[in-house]
Amino acid sequence: MSAQPVANAAPDLVNVEIDGVPVQVAKGSMIIQAADAVGIAIPRFCYHRKLPIAANCRMCLVEIEKMPKPAPACATPVGEGMKVFTRSDKALKSQRNVMEFLLINHPLDCPICDQGGECELQDVSLGYGRSVSRYTERKRTVADENIGPLIATEMTRCIQCTRCVRFTSEIAGTYELGGMSRGENLEIGTYIGKTIESELSGNIIDVCPVGALTNKPFQFQARAWELIARPSVAYHDALGSNLWLHARRGEVLRTVPRDNETINECWLSDRDRYSHQGLYAADRVKTPMVKRNGQWAATTWDDALAVAAESLKSVSGADLGVLVHGATSNEEGELIVRLARGLGSAHVDHRLRQLDFADNAFARPFASPIASIDKVKAALLVGSDLRHEVPLLNHRLRQAVKKGAKVYAVNPAHFNFNYPLAGESVAAPHALVDELLVLAKAAGEHSATVPDALASALNGVETTDAHRDAFKALGDQAIVIFGHAAVTHPEASWLRAIARFIAQAAGAAFNEIPVGANALGLSSVGVLPGSGGLDARGMLAQARKGYILYNVEPPHDFADGALAQQAMHSAQTVVAFAAYASEALKDSADVILPIGLTPEIDATLVNVEGTAQTVVAGAKAPGDARPGWKVLRALGGLLNVPGFEFEDLAGLREGVTERATDLRQVLAPRTSGVTLSRLATTPIYRGDAVLRRAGALNAHPLNRPAALRIGADEAGRLGLADGANARIGDSVLLVVFDEAVPAGAVWIEAAHSETAMLPPYGAAITVSKA
Repeated sequence: MSAQPVANAAPDLVNVEIDGVPVQVAKGSMIIQAADAVGIAIPRFCYHRKLPIAANCRMCLVEIEKMPKPAPACATPVGEGMKVFTRSDKALKSQRNVMEFLLINHPLDCPICDQGGECELQDVSLGYGRSVSRYTERKRTVADENIGPLIATEMTRCIQCTRCVRFTSEIAGTYELGGMSRGENLEIGTYIGKTIESELSGNIIDVCPVGALTNKPFQFQARAWELIARPSVAYHDALGSNLWLHARRGEVLRTVPRDNETINECWLSDRDRYSHQGLYAADRVKTPMVKRNGQWAATTWDDALAVAAESLKSVSGADLGVLVHGATSNEEGELIVRLARGLGSAHVDHRLRQLDFADNAFARPFASPIASIDKVKAALLVGSDLRHEVPLLNHRLRQAVKKGAKVYAVNPAHFNFNYPLAGESVAAPHALVDELLVLAKAAGEHSATVPDALASALNGVETTDAHRDAFKALGDQAIVIFGHAAVTHPEASWLRAIARFIAQAAGAAFNEIPVGANALGLSSVGVLPGSGGLDARGMLAQARKGYILYNVEPPHDFADGALAQQAMHSAQTVVAFAAYASEALKDSADVILPIGLTPEIDATLVNVEGTAQTVVAGAKAPGDARPGWKVLRALGGLLNVPGFEFEDLAGLREGVTERATDLRQVLAPRTSGVTLSRLATTPIYRGDAVLRRAGALNAHPLNRPAALRIGADEAGRLGLADGANARIGDSVLLVVFDEAVPAGAVWIEAAHSETAMLPPYGAAITVSKA
């Protein structure tokens, strides 16, 4: 008898009955989705709620009233009045038979398998498998492929569920895995034995239901039941992906995603998954260090704090600069502001990678919720390699493209997107403003109010039909994304003003990607120049007598590494709160106070949409390192600075103050006469000190070696050959021909030891044969 319809059911809902439980679900839903909604468990291997349906494992066979044969619950849509039985004799017999077939070729190696204890195949076979196998023939084996430093393979364990294949094609958009051969000879692999290069590749470990794909850096480190899971958030970009830190005896051994549909869904970028290796680098500071007579020596906290206090007292507030890393927590940022003000300094900033401060731009929340990005109908990327800047934000935009959204880009290079662009304009850094003005001209033809600051710049600019079509596409449900290559540009104020005008004229939402995982939080608590204070670049150009460096690693964390090193060396004193003692830092600092990193402290970070996320420590800081807020409290108390009277973290959080800062309607002077300029992006796996020390990420192909990348035509003009060496000042770099680089530009990535001291992004550059 069919399930009875419920009165007043919504027109887009249907009534079904599963194991006697009435359910109302949306039309078009699959049986397995309806069962999950009411907590009825149906075994499955190939089905995953975020992946396209394959229905190839057949583990989810169920009995349906009036149907002669069992049907796969993952691929059978619900119908009005349908009655489903998941535990009937017919359903259970079918599920047990499928389980037996799946185990025929599966090796009995659970004791040495890294998936043991958290394996879906183990769990399901316990409930549906036989105690003794009836299969006596020889099992097949599959040769392994080396697919890179992040993922370990044992493909004999593979049950061909194709989850990994569907992930790489539909989510990562790289189509790097596929099936070869047929029947029992079917194998999953890359065919040519290549490294998987997706920035989201680690997620195939999570979706794999068996031990075929496992975490290579974690291999044989610990069993799942030995680990303690602590909730945390990612701190390498401003998305704030939710994750679990899996630790044993206070040491993080691996990181896995924590579901949050509004932020990262159930995915995690490789950058956030594998960076924990950098926490335990050889140069991690474990005890306070003081430089005496040019020699570094480990010391006690009392001695180091006393030295730091005396050093800061010896410098007037007006001569003290405070430079803060963009991933610093709100609590630490609050105390840094109190300390600087107590010492009389208005020179505080966290915008270390910015070059143009004319408009005093700082991070502000997105105008669009993260969860809405996959629903936009058009997007304009301005100076953004979104795939490397915020991988999971790029994933949402790719989902929008799959639904028909059009994406346009104005960039300083042809960045490698994993979706087709509807239009792209590429220009060398010194010509990027002019390129964006062409699109602004099309916007001006549709807008009655062109800002005065842009009106004169638009005079004489000729637009094209292609640019007019691009602007027309930026209508309802459109966004403008202002990326890192624009924020850190030497004419960022111009790019920002133009991009904002285009967004306003089109009625699109303007979203600027913060440079720094907690740039929004630091901006809100006032880690910005006070009245009369210098910005980050000003503090270096007008060298201070003293500096406080907070979790900053010179020269790599600065837009102009050479200028930073010069300023540090000329200073009378440098007090560093640091997690690592790099040679460059030891060369500059006078005292190093060891502090915990984000996974090791209680912290609050604010993500791109302005959501404050508070986490607790998931690991122990090594040695005598302490949470930064505790070190700041001790130093502030020693200096008798007001605002350090609180007793614990709760007391500190009660006193956190939001401090307003205003933008300026000012544009920087335009540069002219440049014919060859440097494009300096920060590589995806070298964005901060932790990433630069993460071994597996540094061995990945996306972490390209330092090189001078240049178009073949531009190289010919300069007399450079592919594979030869080129000289820029005192540095010699390998020449690599790259058609992604426009005429008039050389692409030299930042944050490498070989490139850190070169002229900054957008600077005129002279290249010669070495």
